[in-house]
Amino acid sequence: MLFHVTMDVAIPRDLAPEVRADLVARERAYCQDLQKQGTWVHIWRVVGRYSNVSVFDVGSSDELHDILWNLPLFPFMTIAVTALCPHPSAL
Repeated sequence: MLFHVTMDVAIPRDLAPEVRADLVARERAYCQDLQKQGTWVHIWRVVGRYSNVSVFDVGSSDELHDILWNLPLFPFMTIAVTALCPHPSAL
């Protein structure tokens, strides 16, 4: 199953710099591990915002839910998920 996911990040400005650095490093490692597994298929920055647009290839909506809830930055994100299906005109 493919899902389009938009993630808007809002890390509090008063978060301790060492806590922020740790969260960002763990987020990067988790994201890259999922990319290597073929689960996190695409990730793009959104220009001018601390946001990304991603495509996930997972076995179920429950699997995606678990992945998103385990993102280290999840507590600081607003996430929108859209299920995708093939378009009849796609080559």
